[in-house]
Amino acid sequence: MLTSITEGILCCLTGKTANLVLPLESSEPSDGFEFVEVKPGRVLRVRHIVPERHHTEAERDVAGKGKTDVDGGVDSSTEDSNDDSEAGSVVHCKRKITVYRDGQLVIENLGDVLHSEILQCQDGDLEPCSMVEVELADYKEMASSPDPNPVPSSVPPPPGDHKPAPPPRRRHRKPKRTALIDSKRAISSCKGTHSDVALFFVHGVGGSLDIWSSQLDFFSRLGYEVIAPDLAGHGASTAPQIAAAYTFYALAEDLRAVFKRYARKRNILIGHSYGVSFCTFLAHEYPDLVHKVVMINGGGPTALEPSLCSIFQLPSCVLHCLSPCLAWSFLKAGFARQGAKEKQLLKQGNAFNVSPFVLRAMMSGQYWPEGDEVYHAELTVPILLVHGLCDKFVPVDEDQRMAEILLFGFLKVIEEGSHMVMMECPETVNTLLHEFFLWEPDMTRKDPGKTDTEKRVIVGDTAHTLKINKPGDK
Repeated sequence: MLTSITEGILCCLTGKTANLVLPLESSEPSDGFEFVEVKPGRVLRVRHIVPERHHTEAERDVAGKGKTDVDGGVDSSTEDSNDDSEAGSVVHCKRKITVYRDGQLVIENLGDVLHSEILQCQDGDLEPCSMVEVELADYKEMASSPDPNPVPSSVPPPPGDHKPAPPPRRRHRKPKRTALIDSKRAISSCKGTHSDVALFFVHGVGGSLDIWSSQLDFFSRLGYEVIAPDLAGHGASTAPQIAAAYTFYALAEDLRAVFKRYARKRNILIGHSYGVSFCTFLAHEYPDLVHKVVMINGGGPTALEPSLCSIFQLPSCVLHCLSPCLAWSFLKAGFARQGAKEKQLLKQGNAFNVSPFVLRAMMSGQYWPEGDEVYHAELTVPILLVHGLCDKFVPVDEDQRMAEILLFGFLKVIEEGSHMVMMECPETVNTLLHEFFLWEPDMTRKDPGKTDTEKRVIVGDTAHTLKINKPGDK
């Protein structure tokens, strides 16, 4: 603590950035770790684990064969090598998204709506089309709600003159923005034996690929190809000393380069916290290649904007002095318990082990105005939302809000987990993720007689929440 304060004071006096972070020396440089130069001088560490059955195919990729072309589709050689993959079920994704000038958002689901108890690995079923109407500014209050306490008229009508009031005239509102989604998507089971499936894991602010160690080991043993990068300034990736290197758009382009390098025909994106925004970005940019998405404690579907009153707006040298307090606060808010086990997990995962400059630049660079509710409502990919109930960073209401906006969103709440739920409850999270990967909807359960009906619901009634405990507690 005293050393941290002393270094911070020297930093303020000399004007130099304290605690310059350089790439860490990997203890296992040959154990699936690669260093990818996404831009000149900008190198990311990536853990890439390829199962034994993929080795021959990976060699063909290096030679330019069997590689997924992100910009132009999939090579025919890749399709020929993926005969063991399943066709899956075709789902009609159709919805009309309308934004009015008063801030009202109306979503009409005109296609298939999937619901599934993924934890029990049940097939999904279909419900009739529905309309969802919310407020962009405050979705809990409807702008068109009547006054609960109307003021009575001061002048009573004359006796004998009780004419029925004419019906109120509805004024036709012109929408400010309208988006129509009409497509068909094949949703299939993604098994570890399928050579065209790849899993991408993206961490958040202050983390590293090491926070996914339990998931990387678990799914690689099942035969999945897994890819997990360190964001710039995190883990063993290079840490540029310029704030512009840590904006949302700069980091998103880094991950785009990683995705284009390793993408297969069916890719599943798993993001945590801030990493969820990057997964959303990639799913929106590459809807044909992103097959499923998992969002872990990612928050609501709101546009990103840095807070001007945040503690992370302080100078880097001040943050360096406060680093012990920040680490303790992260342990307190990020874990449901604060014992020796959680401290060891925090140390092993390199969580919050970044320089104050990188931390400040990351928090200040979270500006993404395009990622609003409409942007998320346009996604047609099935999405599993995992939330730790004890999370003090992200309230469960935000993930519920996300599930309500998404076309195919399933929310699962883990009671004993917090913000770092994948480290606290690895068995539970791995089970949830694996069953979601294997899940596909059963289109034979659709009732044709219900397709012509329509129901109008409020978003707050559409969330699908399931609370679960650790497997050992069952």
